[in-house]
Amino acid sequence: MSVYRLLLRSLRRPCSTSQTLTPTLLLHNSQTNPHPDLTHTSPSSPHFLPTRSFAFSSAEEAAAERRRRKRRLRIEPPLHALRRDPHPPAPRDPNAPRLPDSTSALVGPRLNLHNRVQSLIRAGDLDAASAIARHSVFSNTRPTVFTCNAIIAAMYRAKRYSDAIALFQFFFNQSNIVPNIVSYNNLINTHCDEGRVDVGLEVYRHIIANAPFSPSPVTFRHLTKGLIDAGRIGEAVDLLREMLNKGHGADSLVFNNLISGFLNLENLEKANELFDELKERCLVYDGVVNATFMDWFFNRGREKEAMESYKSLLDKQFRMIPATCNVLLEVLLKHGKKTEAWALFDQMLDNHTPPNFQAVNSETFNIMVNECFKLGKVDEAIATFRKVGTKVNSKPFAMDVAGYNNIITRYCENGMLSEAETLFTELCSKSLSPDVNTHRTLIDAHLKVERIDDALTTFNRMVEAGLRVVASFGNRVFEELIKNGKAVDCAQILKKMGEKDPKPDVSCYEVVIKGLCNEGSYDPSRELLEEMIRYGIGVTPALKQFVNEAFAKVGREEEIERVLSMNRLGYAPASRMTAPRQQPFLRAQMTEPGQMSAQGNSSIGHSQRNGFHHPPSGPAQMAGPYQRAPGSPQMAAPQHIHSVSPQMGSQQPPSGPPQMGSPYYPPSQSPQMGGLHYPPSGAPQMAGPQYPPAVTPPQMAGHHQNLSRTPQVAGPQYPSSASSQMGGPQHHPSGPPSQMAGFQQHHPPGPPQMAGAYHHQMSQSSQMAGWNMGAPQYPPSGPSQMARPYDQRLDSNQMSDQQQFQSESHQPQVADQIAAA
Repeated sequence: MSVYRLLLRSLRRPCSTSQTLTPTLLLHNSQTNPHPDLTHTSPSSPHFLPTRSFAFSSAEEAAAERRRRKRRLRIEPPLHALRRDPHPPAPRDPNAPRLPDSTSALVGPRLNLHNRVQSLIRAGDLDAASAIARHSVFSNTRPTVFTCNAIIAAMYRAKRYSDAIALFQFFFNQSNIVPNIVSYNNLINTHCDEGRVDVGLEVYRHIIANAPFSPSPVTFRHLTKGLIDAGRIGEAVDLLREMLNKGHGADSLVFNNLISGFLNLENLEKANELFDELKERCLVYDGVVNATFMDWFFNRGREKEAMESYKSLLDKQFRMIPATCNVLLEVLLKHGKKTEAWALFDQMLDNHTPPNFQAVNSETFNIMVNECFKLGKVDEAIATFRKVGTKVNSKPFAMDVAGYNNIITRYCENGMLSEAETLFTELCSKSLSPDVNTHRTLIDAHLKVERIDDALTTFNRMVEAGLRVVASFGNRVFEELIKNGKAVDCAQILKKMGEKDPKPDVSCYEVVIKGLCNEGSYDPSRELLEEMIRYGIGVTPALKQFVNEAFAKVGREEEIERVLSMNRLGYAPASRMTAPRQQPFLRAQMTEPGQMSAQGNSSIGHSQRNGFHHPPSGPAQMAGPYQRAPGSPQMAAPQHIHSVSPQMGSQQPPSGPPQMGSPYYPPSQSPQMGGLHYPPSGAPQMAGPQYPPAVTPPQMAGHHQNLSRTPQVAGPQYPSSASSQMGGPQHHPSGPPSQMAGFQQHHPPGPPQMAGAYHHQMSQSSQMAGWNMGAPQYPPSGPSQMARPYDQRLDSNQMSDQQQFQSESHQPQVADQIAAA
């Protein structure tokens, strides 16, 4: 009772009367009347107690709370929804067949790749689409099975059957992409059209035996059509029975293939038998079967039976899709039944109620518009193009680009360019973008009537829209424009084409460059040549010979030769000579006089520059492009080795001739490698353009600078007066500590130290583990101090004091000999 009184105390009135009577009254009411709602209590009674329901004050507040709870559940689902299954899923069987990509894989970069390939397919550039799809196999963005199917199907539609089969082999057999049923259907269809029905049947058996899916009705359509075309209609019937026995539904188009085959064999009885079986198995079948019967009856002069078949189909009142009605329209128009065809077209427009049902498409309008142009009714054609249904709930068809392309083409064929341009403007004003076919039609029409400026404007608009210009079409347009004195404008358009991928074909550049040279516009032609080299398109020998002759006539042969000798980075490569072959050794330590040292005094401590080996003196070695400029750093191309802990470094001169070399790395286990390696004296090695030195031969001595033990910056540095020391990350194996390259101390003037002597007094500099790939550094100009080949096997960790003294004592002698030479 005490708890009950505490609860009531929070609800009672402050008056003393209600405080004393409330518990007794509530208790009495709860005992005598189990339904308190039926108790009639006057609000004015002193014993009336207003209770609080703890509910919402209004329905709106309750609804708002429900919405809040739903939002919270969406954002924070209950814990049981996040709790994982206590039983982990069984590991996947590695021998189980892999499944093809689902549509969820077609997102992000893979979707962008798919759209790019599709745009090239629509532009008609199948070679570029195939190249992009094939190259993407080796990139991080591998194509999905949908992208592969798109290019294979495009090759099939273009009747490039061998390319379609080769692409299937490349994508699915070599590149390990899992095909789906559409991939196999494309392959079967290609083989059947090529007359290799047996190969198509083998693919079908392969699907049944190995694929993780079953053949589709489309598979049976292709196979039955291929067998009938090959005169094997009996096997086609057996395949139909196999399809039905496997549980597949009765496909109207499979039955239509067999019915058409028997009708061509004049076996009407068997065709009717199959038609009756189809009607028994399918309550709603495709009206294409009736169109097959109608066409056969019309061809045999049995018009009555043909129209009876057509009326029997209409009596069923099927809601036929546009593909079926389009076939019926073509059959009626083909055999002169214009009234019935227009009546069917009007009926299709009335039934067009998107999004519930779409009864027409752009092909429907194309059929009727083409019929109007065929009859010479041009005004009726545009009325048909804009025609809508008469029923209340029917809606007008939203015409697509294909519909506009068809009527624009018909206008251009009839020489009505003004009407075609009006429709083109209307197309651009909508949320539709003209495609390649639209621009191509207008450009051809303008060139046909010699409206060069209009053709140039349309061509420029096409390129600015980012549409692909196929080489055959582009060359033809460029030639026509150049004939009319528009070579410079063609060069500007070609530059815009080169800004996008894939790049224009080399034949397009050849046509425009020849046109520019013939007009005397040499500067734009030179710019196009530079663009070809920069984009890596390449210059054909015929074009190279032509431009050499053209520029030689105006005395600019040196300029064009310099352009043609450039590489993609803008440098002119020179002849490359093979370096002398180095003899491998195991643990030969490079500690002979002439190795470059990064330190000047062993008492203070020095870090040896390891990893680059200098041979005896000779001309400066070059590797990589060089453009002569004082103080500019020259980069050396590294040659990799198999050593335990190569430390690498070099020096850079403030001015003088280029000092460039390919670093030599012996395949030994020696942890100490000294200096850059240059081959013996003789012909210079060059992997880039070489310019003659203007000062004395390079001095390969160590250059020292007071850097207060500051680590050198990795990568190339460009000093103005003094040579910058450069070092990089180091690798050292476990074992004796190796000295770190990249730290130098101030060294007083005197003979430079050699890296050949391994000093006993090691510096206090930090020792690092790992691979040190120091950026090449170059010494100042002066007599070079070179090292002779190493043929001694020394200890990999240290040298005697006597060896050190000898190596230091030989230094001035080597310098004097080189200076005397």
